[in-house]
Amino acid sequence: MAEPDPRLEFFVEPFTEGRPGNHVTAAIQEAAARGLEVQVGPFGSVAHGALEALIDAASPLLRSALSAGADRISLHITTGSRPHAAIGPTTLHDALTRIIADVEHELGAPLAALSREAKQAAVRMLDTRGAFLLRKAVEDVADAMGVSRITIYNYLNAEKDG
Repeated sequence: MAEPDPRLEFFVEPFTEGRPGNHVTAAIQEAAARGLEVQVGPFGSVAHGALEALIDAASPLLRSALSAGADRISLHITTGSRPHAAIGPTTLHDALTRIIADVEHELGAPLAALSREAKQAAVRMLDTRGAFLLRKAVEDVADAMGVSRITIYNYLNAEKDG
């Protein structure tokens, strides 16, 4: 199997599917302006090109996105030394695992160890990032938090009602 080209994966937040905002488009345009081929997806964008070009594009991409209003940017450079299947999420379930891990990192504890208020905040964060658009996400998040599915639905409904 041929090895993939080096790639720069980036996710600029806040992100709303179908309405990416100036901060997201600024990052995409910055990568494209440097001659990189950019593919936009629901879990981030990927720029392909020579490794040096990716490295050179990283700082201006970050600056442009932050200047345009980004409040968080996740960025990964992959050299192409591993097969594509080993890079990033390989299934949508893996994507949920990654989103949960990001939220746990931001909140400083596993979902199950959070207080009730922090669990509610975590559900809001997960919802904002599109986690609940994924099949069985409510069940998986409930398991990770050690609560029932009904509790997750209550947190989601409280957010929409509030």
